Amino acid sequence: MDNSTDPGATFAHPYYPVTAALPHYVANKNSVLGLLVFFGSIISSVVFTAVVGARNAYPQLTASDQLTVVWFALCGFLHCFFEGYFILNHRRLASDQSLFGQLWKEYALSDSRYLTSDPFMLCVESFTVFVWGPLCWAIVITTAKRSQLRYPFQIIMSVGHLYGVVLYYSTSLIEFYSNGVSHSRPEFLYFWVYYIGFNAPWVVVPASKS
Repeated sequence: MDNSTDPGATFAHPYYPVTAALPHYVANKNSVLGLLVFFGSIISSVVFTAVVGARNAYPQLTASDQLTVVWFALCGFLHCFFEGYFILNHRRLASDQSLFGQLWKEYALSDSRYLTSDPFMLCVESFTVFVWGPLCWAIVITTAKRSQLRYPFQIIMSVGHLYGVVLYYSTSLIEFYSNGVSHSRPEFLYFWVYYIGFNAPWVVVPASKS
């Protein structure tokens, strides 16, 4: 049963729709800037380690190969660890005060489905964590080794990313235009920067590689 909204109840939270049932919501204790600095430092460390490791093991890597390693190491980290955190903790995410939990609550201002255990989000994110994440790391390895397998792997992953973003946007838009339900706050930061901007690279980069 979908218990993401309760028309008869009112909950004190900043998410849309305002009827979203989040009785266990607890506001973040860290500032947005602090969370972004933390997240940026982790991503930078992952990408730096992947590139340095690949270059040390295989010095003949071209600039294009290094960019491929950077992109798919970033994707692999996000899919396996950040999105993996969502899958493991989605039921308690609205009250989670861990750094990853607070990051998810901040992003959820642009899509509250991440806090309501939405069935679509659980399905698509589970597939992303257990299939696309490992495939991204396989691409990092095959690219570093200059294996021919990197080409079919990249095609599969690029199509998968494009398809995932299309489903992500379309399900939300259909719900909005069919039922008048918006899961994103209307402010520029949340809709255009978080919801549109943060997901746009998974359209632009795969399209450029296809």
